[in-house]
Amino acid sequence: MSSFEPAYIETSQKGLLKKKIKQAGKMLGACVLCPRRCKVDRLAGETGVCKTGLQAYVSSYNAHFGEEAPLVGRNGSGTIFFTHCNLLCIFCQNYDISHLGHGQEVSDEQLAGIMIHLQNSGCHNINFVTPSHVVPQILSAVQIAVDAGLAVPLVYNSGGYDSIDTLKLLEGVVDIYMPDFKFWDPEVAKNACDAEDYPQIARQALKEMHRQVGDLVTDEAGIAQRGILLRHLVLPQGLAGTRPLMRFIAQEVSTNTYANIMPQYRPCGRAAEIKGLSHHLSQKDFETALEAAIEEGIERLDSRRRRFVLW
Repeated sequence: MSSFEPAYIETSQKGLLKKKIKQAGKMLGACVLCPRRCKVDRLAGETGVCKTGLQAYVSSYNAHFGEEAPLVGRNGSGTIFFTHCNLLCIFCQNYDISHLGHGQEVSDEQLAGIMIHLQNSGCHNINFVTPSHVVPQILSAVQIAVDAGLAVPLVYNSGGYDSIDTLKLLEGVVDIYMPDFKFWDPEVAKNACDAEDYPQIARQALKEMHRQVGDLVTDEAGIAQRGILLRHLVLPQGLAGTRPLMRFIAQEVSTNTYANIMPQYRPCGRAAEIKGLSHHLSQKDFETALEAAIEEGIERLDSRRRRFVLW
């Protein structure tokens, strides 16, 4: 029997979680939660890029079996998909959720109830998907859920466009960080999500996440307990910049980084607006990216079956 205890339990017992909740709540008054720094008063219902005011929106929640192997195990990852997004890639595969806002507003108490439900269903973790714009709501809900018996690892599953100040609020709360690292080239980031600073922000965020939790650690059954699990979606024609991105991870983060080099790009949303993104990923492009990762020193790779639709 594992003796692992999620970080947030001790943080709550020490009274630190309530302090983090208070600090995060203040940030909503002139919102600077993410690098967009919209400075709208979300406490008064104003919204910025993420189109989210005081309360979070959830599009769905379930035991998910399509996530990485260390998260899924036998019983699935307890995913909570938040509506809206602070990054808004124009080719998003969840375009109806991130751009169109499909979902329902939930109170912090309801969000806590979802966590307890997923835990009681046997899920190995609570996996917050696209959480960067709702950190205060998550912190508040976690406190409520702890009091109700929550005791599984928390996964922060973000697009990598995260503020260092906000990430520091999550220290001692999040057990597993699962960021995307989407683009190396600022011009590609600008065209894809109007965030030319994305590569710089993602580098800083990944370093901070690793400082907090280190490399991925699993239990005797291979289930993730703590650490970094990195995602990188390979784009056609090398537009994601896989080689320099993996070189950065190997040289400035850790060669022991657990990474999922993902081949499932498909042209969704407004992908056709960017030259090179109007077609599915080819097997050759994926194999080139995978080879680049290994050659640059990243060899701890997720081993799920990879499927392609060739055009």
